[in-house]
Amino acid sequence: MKVPRFSTFLFLAALSTAAMAESGTGEGVRARLVTDSSVPVGGKPFLATIVLDLDPGWHTYWQFPGDSGIPTKVEWQLPEGWRAGALEFSVPQLFKEPGDLVIFGYQSLSLLRAVITPPKEISINQSFELKAKVSWLACKELCVPGSAHVSTRIYSEAGNSSNGGEATIPKGLWPGTGEIPYQVSISLKEGNAYIAFNGINKAVYELFPDPVGEGVSDVTVGAPTIISSGGSVSINLPWKNNKIPFKALLVEKQGNDTKSWWISKNSIYHTSKTIRYVSIGVLISALFSGFLGGLILNLMPCVLPVISLKIFGFIAQAGESPTKIMRHGLAFAAGIFLWFIGLGVLVIILKLGGSQVTWGAFQFQNPVFILVLSILVFLFALNLFGVFEITLPGRAGTSLDNVAARGGYSGSFFQGLFATLLATPCTAPFLGSALGFAFGQSPIVILAMFSSVAFGMALPYLLLCARPGWRNWIPRPGVWMERLKQFMGFPLLATNLWLLWVMEQQRGPDAALALLLLFLILGFCCWIYGISTYGATNRAKLVLLPFVLLVAAGSIFYLGKRIQHLPPVGVSPATQGGIDWVPYTPAALNTLLKEKKPVLLDFTASWCLTCQFNERTAINVPAVRKILQERGITAMKGDWTNADPDITAALKSFGRVGVPLAIYYPAEGDRKPVVLPELLTERIVVHTLGD
Repeated sequence: MKVPRFSTFLFLAALSTAAMAESGTGEGVRARLVTDSSVPVGGKPFLATIVLDLDPGWHTYWQFPGDSGIPTKVEWQLPEGWRAGALEFSVPQLFKEPGDLVIFGYQSLSLLRAVITPPKEISINQSFELKAKVSWLACKELCVPGSAHVSTRIYSEAGNSSNGGEATIPKGLWPGTGEIPYQVSISLKEGNAYIAFNGINKAVYELFPDPVGEGVSDVTVGAPTIISSGGSVSINLPWKNNKIPFKALLVEKQGNDTKSWWISKNSIYHTSKTIRYVSIGVLISALFSGFLGGLILNLMPCVLPVISLKIFGFIAQAGESPTKIMRHGLAFAAGIFLWFIGLGVLVIILKLGGSQVTWGAFQFQNPVFILVLSILVFLFALNLFGVFEITLPGRAGTSLDNVAARGGYSGSFFQGLFATLLATPCTAPFLGSALGFAFGQSPIVILAMFSSVAFGMALPYLLLCARPGWRNWIPRPGVWMERLKQFMGFPLLATNLWLLWVMEQQRGPDAALALLLLFLILGFCCWIYGISTYGATNRAKLVLLPFVLLVAAGSIFYLGKRIQHLPPVGVSPATQGGIDWVPYTPAALNTLLKEKKPVLLDFTASWCLTCQFNERTAINVPAVRKILQERGITAMKGDWTNADPDITAALKSFGRVGVPLAIYYPAEGDRKPVVLPELLTERIVVHTLGD
């Protein structure tokens, strides 16, 4: 809690509090104590409530006051043998003071209550006096500390309290004690807390942070930014000290009905109990969607370079025994399954650690991953061009492409791994919703979902290997195969261009230049290595090979470190082809929705080829640009090329774990947002915006 404006005053106020305590007065505030109408016999507890009536314009503070202020304190003075429980504050309000200070407190009325437990030995018709000393800080133009001694007399069972009983206790809103019925995702990152869940459509949500533990005085919070549309709620709350455990009060208002729940970082797992136990029908439907998504992944631009290599393998295997071909297919499928199962295990570990889990982003948002993948693709392309040959241990003189094509099951296995490595940034149709469902389930369901995706991706190759008659159209091996092999290096170079562009989008032109320099050095090293393997003497090899390895390893280490230390490039969408893109922030979207302006929100990333395809063929086209201008629709872009917790939380609120995701918010506030398919066409976008 910070007190930047009132620190000097509060210090002086603290010195004067004791003097004012005896007066029993406080400017702008009147305090009283009310209880239930009687004391139950037998030591049964009852409620005692401190009521602070505030004059107009005055306010007091909640248990966590925010950027400024002091919470109200109560010191009980009870008869011997009586005990008071923890003090509970009623649900507060959020308001701001000059200087953009965010305050959590009360205007007009402040209520505090505690459970009072009397001793078991109480006779009927006995009279008891309950006392308490209440201290507060009340603010208007100035802040004035105040205190009062309050008391009430209460009778055991048959008697009535002197304050007139239950009717005089004001009705306040109190934090609920039950478990929140929604699955809540909470993450702390880079000085912010991100909360996402699917609530009730048209309900109004409020959030009041309550950091607890040592170091709370160092916590800085601000006003939460809350976006609620169609029941999907995304909250961004400044939380500058991530070492403090997260705790907050979530309030839901629907008409005259108000509910509230305490949420914390640990409640993310308790709240998903109703989600994990899904019906067999829903599970089968989700698994089938995952299977279809894996099947369609084979047609995604990310995977096509490796698919072309696999087709080349089928051509090279023409004429071989069906048993050997089937083994190649099984090895390729095993590579696919191993990668997807490994991803599933990683997702489970990240979820258990409380991290926000996404599809593809946790790899492709990492520049080191882009660097390693770029090197692999570049070396593979040079190998296909014949610059050098990679030989596997134990198979001297056998090149990687020959291993993959003829006798090397490890080559087919590697191709399966490589294909899925490139597939991870893609969210094919059916795949996004299926994985969004799976990531909220138990570990068994997560593994089952990833297995269904792997089976869908591997099935076409298993069928081609298992049905010899389907390969009759494949020509016999010949000299032309060498030319085809070299040709297939060009799709891999195209993949390198894409990865180079992604690196430039993430870390700027200096990173792209460093990566190009690394390609030049590695290409030279591969050329030297290729020369040394053909006709060079053993003495020359002893000199050249260590030199090549030293230069390659040194350049990768030095340039890789340089790329890694470059700061992320800030994304600011500009005018592109006639569309004035507005950068996505929760606050900007919330402002547009409050003004009842229609919004087309496109979550995208440079490493997502499906996203780029959607924008260039279905969004940034003349027909869509025309309807955006005619209907006054704001085009907003959320660029996820680099990690952005705001976008991660927004994706979670729509049950998605990756991009692309396009959403249309109509101008009518009572209409739900329209979630567009992963793969867009111009017709789909025009129809959605014109509806």
